[in-house]
Amino acid sequence: MAYKSSGSRSGHQQQPAPVGPWRQRLEDTCRQWQIQAPVFQIVSDRRGGRTAWSSRVTVYGETLDARFWYDGKNINNATEDAAEVALNWLNSGSVPSSPSVANRSPRFK
Repeated sequence: MAYKSSGSRSGHQQQPAPVGPWRQRLEDTCRQWQIQAPVFQIVSDRRGGRTAWSSRVTVYGETLDARFWYDGKNINNATEDAAEVALNWLNSGSVPSSPSVANRSPRFK
């Protein structure tokens, strides 16, 4: 089962999670390449008596999943994981080339 997070649980408003280094680098790269900002989605999977959480991100028309599943208190790690996967994909050369993007492709080290 997957669901898109609505940003609140049990009627309580959640504070937005701080943007971590991978997510910031991905957002900066999208801005630099002049492509649409990444869109993150939180997904859940019921596993026995617990729920595992992960994330996926859509960037440059491609939806990429985080590599790992996390406990609910570590959901920010899932978003960071998905951002790292997306940034590595953008920098891998696997991205369909377009003249407007190919010439701006930065390589992070």
